[in-house]
Amino acid sequence: MMTNLFSTFDPATSMSYSMNWMSTILGFMLLPYPFWTLSNRISMLFNSMSKKLHEEFKLLLGNNSQGMTLMTVSLFMFILFNNFMGLMPYIFTSSSHMTFSMTLALPLWMSMMIFGWFKNTNSMFAHLVPSGTPSALMPFMVLIETISNIIRPGSLAVRLTANMIAGHLLMSLLGNKSVEVNNMIMMLIMLVQIMLMMFEAAVAIIQAYVFSVLTTLYSSEVMH
Repeated sequence: MMTNLFSTFDPATSMSYSMNWMSTILGFMLLPYPFWTLSNRISMLFNSMSKKLHEEFKLLLGNNSQGMTLMTVSLFMFILFNNFMGLMPYIFTSSSHMTFSMTLALPLWMSMMIFGWFKNTNSMFAHLVPSGTPSALMPFMVLIETISNIIRPGSLAVRLTANMIAGHLLMSLLGNKSVEVNNMIMMLIMLVQIMLMMFEAAVAIIQAYVFSVLTTLYSSEVMH
């Protein structure tokens, strides 16, 4: 039962190559040409959303944005797109797989660490010991802050993956139970499924936002 349940998150459909990962960029390929060239309501919505996010991320980064907001806004849009693609029937949810989330989180974290240690070495050392720490606790604080920095890409990836998996699993469980009950309970399950779908849509937006905001906060620590 559990094997069949988790098989919905298995990207492999064949031994040689899986077409499931095509869903990561499939939507961009299907967008009509006028979307990119002509002004329309969807493009206006995305533009206003991008401007709002740019202003918010710029406040987090301060005066050291240096184009970082462009990357974080693009990251938000990319994750949001893949989260919503996973809500469509018969489409593999790329963001529910650690391969997807860790591929985003690990290079970003690694590049920030390399930039920080080479460009702002003294500042990076200063972050290891918060101000006001007693001398006796300084070695422990260095150890704790180092571990905290190391697990950041893992926490980013696991947070996104776990939240996307949880709702899909619950919907799969309710969908499997609906064939074993009478019509009255089935209508109730359908109502719960609709509410879960709305909840999943909210989670798709929130998780994309959380991922990009945390990435922005991590980069602001490196730049200051």
